[in-house]
Amino acid sequence: MTVLIITYSNDNDSIPLVIKAIESQGEKAFRFDTDRYPTEVKLDIYQGETERIIITDGEQQLDLSEVSSVWYRRMRYGERIPDTMDKQYKEASIQESRATVRGMIASLPGFHLDQMSNVERTHNKQLQLQVARKLGLLTPRTLTTNNPAAVKQFAGDCHQQGIVTKMLSSFAIFGEQGEQFFVFTSPVTDEDLENLEGLRFCPMTFQENIPKALELRITIVGHRVFTAAVDSQSCDGANYDWRKQGRALKDAWKPYDLTEDIEKKLLQMMANFGLNYGAIDMIVTPDGQYVFLEINPVGEFFWLEIFSPHFPISQAIAEILLTGKN
Repeated sequence: MTVLIITYSNDNDSIPLVIKAIESQGEKAFRFDTDRYPTEVKLDIYQGETERIIITDGEQQLDLSEVSSVWYRRMRYGERIPDTMDKQYKEASIQESRATVRGMIASLPGFHLDQMSNVERTHNKQLQLQVARKLGLLTPRTLTTNNPAAVKQFAGDCHQQGIVTKMLSSFAIFGEQGEQFFVFTSPVTDEDLENLEGLRFCPMTFQENIPKALELRITIVGHRVFTAAVDSQSCDGANYDWRKQGRALKDAWKPYDLTEDIEKKLLQMMANFGLNYGAIDMIVTPDGQYVFLEINPVGEFFWLEIFSPHFPISQAIAEILLTGKN
C-alpha cells in the first residue's frame, strides 16, 4: 500500500509528520514535489491497450498502479522553470504542466483526500457563508465589492462595531528586495473610507468587526474533530488577525470543547462540500455566541501538533489515507 503525497519542496512540517505516521503503520508514502516538475521530476503517462503512469524522482520511481490513496496538498507547478525562458513560453510550460498533473490526479482510482472538484468548490468563500447560514451558523455581515459607495454604506450600517477588510484569495506581495509581505485582515478607518479609488482595479471583501473572547481553529479529519482556542486579544498586534502574531501565540492554543450543536453543524458542512479534511475558523464572542468565518479545505494544522495542544492530527490523516474511511 502506497500513499501519494502531492505537495512542493518548501511545504511545512505537516508533510514529514504524515509520512512518519504512515510509515509507523508499516506502509509507504511517496512525495511528489510539483515545483520540481517538469525540470527535475519526470512523469510518464501511457494510455493505450493498457495504462501506466510512472513518476521518477532521481533514484526513486513509483508506478502509480501501486497507489491506494492520494493526499492532495499544495501545488507549485513549474516553479523551477528558469526566468530566462521567454515569458510566453514559460507561461505555456506552466499551464501544460498544471494540466498534466491535474489530469493525472483526476485519473487515479482509490481514496482522495480530497477530490479536486470538492476542494475547488469549497474555496468559494461566498458559497461557504451561504451554506453556513443555511445550516444555522452565525456569520458576519459581509460585502464584496469594487464600489466605494457600497463600502461607505456598509460602514454606516456597521458603525457601532466597525468593519474590517480581507481578501478572498491567499497571496503575498513582494518588495523590491524580494521581501515578502502577507495580506492580513485589517480594520477600515475613516481615512480608508475616503481613499477607495483602488477598488476600480481590485475588488475587496469587507466584514463587520466581530468582538472576540476567543478564536477557534477547528481541524476536522473524517469524523474526528480537533478544536483549539486562543485568546488573540491578549497579544498586541493580533487583535484583528491572530496570524500576524502566529509565532508569539504558538504555545497559547488550548484544547476547547465545542458544543454538540456546533460540532454537528460543522460536520454537516463538511458533508455538504464532500470533504474529509477541513480547517475551520470561528470566533467565540464575549456573550458566548459562535460565529463562523471560513473553512479551508487544505488548511494548516502542523503547529497544533508540534506545539500546544499537541493534537495527533497527522496520525488521523494517516489513518484515513490508509483505510479510506472516516
